[in-house]
Amino acid sequence: MNKKTSFIWLCILQAFAVTTLAQMDSISTTTPLPGHPRLLLLKNEEKQMLKTLKQNATLQSVHESIIEACDSMLNEPPVLHVKVGRRLLDKSRTCLRRVFFLSYAWRLTHEKKYLARAEKEMLAVSAFSDWNPSHFLDVAEMTSAVAIGYDWLHDELSPASRAIIKKAIIEKGLKPSFEPRYTWWLKGTNNWNQVCNAGMVFGSLAVYDDEPQLARTIINRAIKSVELPMKVYAPDGGYPEGYIYWGYGTSYNVLLLDALDKAFGTDFGLSQKEGFMQTAAFIEHMSGSIRLPFNFYDSYNREDFQPAMFWFASKLKKPSLLYIEQKHIQKTQSAEYLNQRLLPAALIWSAGIKLDHLPAPEEKFLVTRGSNPVALMRSAWTDTAIFVGFKGGSPHASHAHMDAGSFVMDADGQRWAMDFGLQDYESLESKGIDLFNMAQNSPRWQIFRYNNYAHNTLTVNNALQNVKGNGQIVSFSAKPDWMNAVVDLTSLYPILSKAHRGVALINNSYVSVKDELMADSTATIRWTMLTPASAKIIDKHTIELTQNGKKLFMLVKQSVDAVLKTWSTKPTHSYDAPNSGTVFVGFETALPAKTKIELEVLLVPEKNMKTVGKGTTVLANWPK
Repeated sequence: MNKKTSFIWLCILQAFAVTTLAQMDSISTTTPLPGHPRLLLLKNEEKQMLKTLKQNATLQSVHESIIEACDSMLNEPPVLHVKVGRRLLDKSRTCLRRVFFLSYAWRLTHEKKYLARAEKEMLAVSAFSDWNPSHFLDVAEMTSAVAIGYDWLHDELSPASRAIIKKAIIEKGLKPSFEPRYTWWLKGTNNWNQVCNAGMVFGSLAVYDDEPQLARTIINRAIKSVELPMKVYAPDGGYPEGYIYWGYGTSYNVLLLDALDKAFGTDFGLSQKEGFMQTAAFIEHMSGSIRLPFNFYDSYNREDFQPAMFWFASKLKKPSLLYIEQKHIQKTQSAEYLNQRLLPAALIWSAGIKLDHLPAPEEKFLVTRGSNPVALMRSAWTDTAIFVGFKGGSPHASHAHMDAGSFVMDADGQRWAMDFGLQDYESLESKGIDLFNMAQNSPRWQIFRYNNYAHNTLTVNNALQNVKGNGQIVSFSAKPDWMNAVVDLTSLYPILSKAHRGVALINNSYVSVKDELMADSTATIRWTMLTPASAKIIDKHTIELTQNGKKLFMLVKQSVDAVLKTWSTKPTHSYDAPNSGTVFVGFETALPAKTKIELEVLLVPEKNMKTVGKGTTVLANWPK
């Protein structure tokens, strides 16, 4: 069987499978489709956009920044087919940013220099030997890039250029998505499914007129496949892979829904999946007081501009969802948001929401109870407020670390309790590390930043957390003077018969971290907190933390003897990333056999020391 015949049979089988599974939630041969452009911004919608921009100074400034960025691209050479390790992803993303920005600039200004430069970029990547299907995210993002340019510039491209670009979308983008060795993501439940399905739908809609059967097959397939990762938002909007992958997976999920809605007038009910529309509140609350997120799992310790939030704010008619995005635009002198390759989508989805004086969200407490439960609490939405992020979850999850029970804390404009976040993947994979093997004894858990020794949680008998364990929130309260959540961590520590941790923000003044532990045999408990502050042990109950002229006191109020300590964050392997400017603080204590002990640490900003009591009641009596 030759390649062409094999591909035809794959298409037939895919079409049969999709027809059987999708039934009413699929497009048919009679489904109408608008002409080009049909992705994101339909024909003649530019006029209303320009009117909206003129009435909104903040959005207008973003528009002008995009145009300036496009001017700086005009003389840059097109991207080259250069992989970093096994990935072409960096080049795909560069191409997407350039083509999206330049195509936007053309449609809003009709200056041909932007059209010509976008065409040059698309022709360059169309000439690549492939778009690296062995790492299919690369194909998905490249297909998205070229699809937007092809669709938006379609009528202005020369016939020769249209033919070359269209062929590349089909041959290098769409057809590889039928090869089983590349497409495990079709049954995946993480960001790969969202990104890859969105990229394939964008490509399909771009070439729909010329390849209608192929396009329908892919779109119908995506409508069913993307339901899998959308289930993870249930029941209340939490996204288990963390901050950075929310930005990746959810952004592409929104692109997919928007593409379906613009093309067919419906997203086939996908946006109404349990928890999905609530996830905007989740990611907003994940932002700390000082423009740093709760960066658990594989997340960078930085806050990103999220264009998808404009889609959610528009759909939910809730402008306060853009409170953090407003700060990005208004307070970032270097316009960091311009690095966001999907930035034009924010303007398209803005729906005229005025960003000049948005109110802060009313809610100061949020709990999500999915597979990776998280509690987020703050005293206010100001830069100097106390913010706490606290989590349960499992090391076995996608992109997980051994961090169940971990937390971060901001106060007085400083981050006191921090998370290292990820280490660059290529820096580890290039050293032969089996990075994504999540087994109990895999090399992943020897990476310094990834195990429980390096997180703000407990270590028992110097052992790793149990990969198959899962910490779940068992109680919580949004009570203003005692916001709190309690997580059952027992399954993470096989030697313990009970391990409950509660974290509370008390009277908007200080934080309590309380552990209640039992074991059948004697155990050694290590309590650690990672901090960028300078640490000084004052006495057997107190550690003083200092940074940037501010102080926070760590008060240890345990029911047994403990030895307060500081530990170095110097890496243990040559492949580990450096961790300069950080230190572990905490203590070690003995847990007698068959004896319940309570460990409590209060984290108190210096100005609030007079408000602190002797400690809190047992976890069972915390407000619920």
